[in-house]
Amino acid sequence: MKVGDRVRVMKSVIVYHHPAHKNQPLDIQGREGQVSSVIVEWKGRPVSANLPVQVKFEDKFIGHFREDELEVV
Repeated sequence: MKVGDRVRVMKSVIVYHHPAHKNQPLDIQGREGQVSSVIVEWKGRPVSANLPVQVKFEDKFIGHFREDELEVV
């Protein structure tokens, strides 16, 4: 998975920070977005981020995911 790939959330992921559903649980399974970054280093040092793939969705929502939660479309 690389920056620019179009991806779909294939597992049930509950978020509480979606702009249209503040502080309410929202399952984003099936939504599609674009990979905006993959976090593998910070300040030049390698890191092992828990949720390394950052995805930007069309409704001004950004989420962080594991690679096994996403599929390339």
